[in-house]
Amino acid sequence: MHYKRITLICGHYGSGKTNIAVNMAFDMKKQFDKVALADLDIVNPYFRSKDSGPELAEKGIRLIVSEYANTNLDIPALPQEMYAIVDDKELVSVVDVGGDDRGAYALGRLSPAIREENNYDMFLVVNRFRPLTPDAASTIEVMREIEMAASLKFTGIIHNSNLGAETTAEDILSSEAYVEEIARLSGLPVVLTSVSEDVAEELSDKVENLFPMHLQKRPV
Repeated sequence: MHYKRITLICGHYGSGKTNIAVNMAFDMKKQFDKVALADLDIVNPYFRSKDSGPELAEKGIRLIVSEYANTNLDIPALPQEMYAIVDDKELVSVVDVGGDDRGAYALGRLSPAIREENNYDMFLVVNRFRPLTPDAASTIEVMREIEMAASLKFTGIIHNSNLGAETTAEDILSSEAYVEEIARLSGLPVVLTSVSEDVAEELSDKVENLFPMHLQKRPV
């Protein structure tokens, strides 16, 4: 995949943003020397990029995260280190943005500099199996709320329909019409279909632009 200097990963709560962001950071490291994964999800998330901290460090990927990550404190604190995303022009970053518009407000602090440089992609992660985004219309509503809160426009869609460890190839294939309708209504391209490594083997000749992922383990 061709990456801009900044890649923003946004979507509804539980859509799978963090797994995608972590795997993108690994993929970026194959192409660039200085790579960072920034966890901007300050809204008490289900998975945290910090859970993959040892694997990221082993690959030489910088992890930028709130000091309150993996604690029971829900404090909307944006670490000062986060501004390296816009200040260090040699750093290629993927940013795990918080769920819905509430999480995207934090991104709004960085958006003027991101717009000025204009070397970014902002991808909407869609998952048909989340209860509040079961159809294209509801997903587009979430998308517009995030754009307004972040003061940035989306540039593409990532199809990540899944049922966790129970996801099958048929779940992905049956969700394609849902994603195509979102693309039609938004005018945005579907840039990736992200799936677990096991499911990717079954879909290799059926779905374009597959992005096989090694899934994070659920925190204990």
